[in-house]
Amino acid sequence: MTFDGSFVTIERKGLAWATIGKGTKRIPVASITAVQWKQPGALVNGFIQFTLGGGVERRSSFGSQTFDAGKDENSVIMTKKQGPEFEALRAAVEAAIAAHHAPSAPAAPASGAEEVARLADLHQRGILSDEEFTAAKARALGL
Repeated sequence: MTFDGSFVTIERKGLAWATIGKGTKRIPVASITAVQWKQPGALVNGFIQFTLGGGVERRSSFGSQTFDAGKDENSVIMTKKQGPEFEALRAAVEAAIAAHHAPSAPAAPASGAEEVARLADLHQRGILSDEEFTAAKARALGL
């Protein structure tokens, strides 16, 4: 599994494809609504699972979460040794999801000179009268 900042790529190879099938799945960050994480332990594997908008989630019964995740095409099972690498990947994906859903910053207000230039263009094209241009220019310059 890899993450390039925009897509999570899950590639099935070796025996991992036996339960889900061979191939590569690319999931855009914009489609991921949640990340489920089960920490691997000394005796049990963990997993990372991605929830997608419009997907149907199944609730696992106690003790079978990792087994059920092994059948889900949006999940990857990991060993304790792989845990730190997958945890870093999880943090990167969650940061990208948060950045994707963060409100964008409002546009910076135009400077006085930029506003006067815009007003002068409107005046020259006849959209603003002499009086409207003079009043708007005074407001833009803070006079």
